[in-house]
Amino acid sequence: MNQPQRLRRATCASCLRAQAACICRWVRPVESPVELLILQHPLEVANAKNSARLLHLSVKGSVLEVGEAFDPARLDALLHAGGRRPVLLYPETPDAPAPAPLPEPARLRLVVLDATWRKSRKMLHLNPALRELPRLALRDMPASNYRIRKAHAPDQLSTLEASAHALGQLDGDRTRYAPLFAGFDGFVGQQAAFVPSDATSHAPRLN
Repeated sequence: MNQPQRLRRATCASCLRAQAACICRWVRPVESPVELLILQHPLEVANAKNSARLLHLSVKGSVLEVGEAFDPARLDALLHAGGRRPVLLYPETPDAPAPAPLPEPARLRLVVLDATWRKSRKMLHLNPALRELPRLALRDMPASNYRIRKAHAPDQLSTLEASAHALGQLDGDRTRYAPLFAGFDGFVGQQAAFVPSDATSHAPRLN
């Protein structure tokens, strides 16, 4: 006897989630003079709590690339497309390149690693071009509203929150990115409805 075929759930073509869990209503389009490149670890792609897709859909002109070890030529093209200068959103470490003056926002590309801390360190190890980038470290950040994923400190932010703060820092106009936080709050509320109160623990986020 033939086994019954499972019905495939209808998927939103934009956010790539099941239509019943579509997050497109939380997209808040913003334009930024700083271009945004999101390098997403493959393990984050199917995570319903991940905020990178919402960030990508909201920031016009942003690029989201999935991978762990990238082809060097492809990565170089992503980092330096259009002659922009890439800067990596990542804490400063002793082996990081020395800080250097950054050009005006219209010549910058913010590079964000969407991964847990452990996976982000592996991405840096596997991609020397990322290790060589100048870094942008966020300091004195407000507490995160990312209550659907438990962090070890209140200022450990989601990818969307950290990127929005970083774009505002580089741009010099933090108010431009306020809609991102409004959309994020709605996204978190939607996801919280599906998350049991005792199931929010997760490895610490990159940002």
